[in-house]
Amino acid sequence: MVVLNRIYTRTGDDGTTALGSGERRPKYDLRIAAYGTVDETNAVIGIARLHLATMPELDAMLGRAQNDLFDLGADLAVPQREGKAERLRVLSSQVERLERDIDRLNADLQPLNSFVLPGGTPAAAHLHLARTVCRRAERIIVELAARPDEPVGEAAIHYMNRLSDFLFIASRTANGNGAGDVLWVPGQNR
Repeated sequence: MVVLNRIYTRTGDDGTTALGSGERRPKYDLRIAAYGTVDETNAVIGIARLHLATMPELDAMLGRAQNDLFDLGADLAVPQREGKAERLRVLSSQVERLERDIDRLNADLQPLNSFVLPGGTPAAAHLHLARTVCRRAERIIVELAARPDEPVGEAAIHYMNRLSDFLFIASRTANGNGAGDVLWVPGQNR
């Protein structure tokens, strides 16, 4: 259980922050950037959900993804180390659930014949923004994982990759199952 009874501690005034393991790192550290960008993804999803009152199934899927993103942040905040007790980790079952959600939503979508421009309904536009922030988080996590001294679980990387796919499909769902998608017209403005 998390207990937050004091919001400011002043311990970060020196430009560092604590990982879940207690280790202090500079606030610009790549691991901090990774879980900070995961948090940013979560916040944008929260904004998108404000526009989904008429789409309870999609809203529930996004709510589960938000909870998973907190799990992912906790996972990244405590680097995996040999001989240490395991902490909360993202699991392949969470990735598989996202895949099932993608398949469920994709079954109702109109086929695409062009790339989709971000836009359409407010929910769709915010889901496109969430997708781009998610892709940035994924790039940072992959960069972090490439460092030999910064372990990252495979499921965490897979989750972010799948989440961006889910957010794309979710944006199309929020655009009337693709009917309201704004399509790219190559060379239209030449």
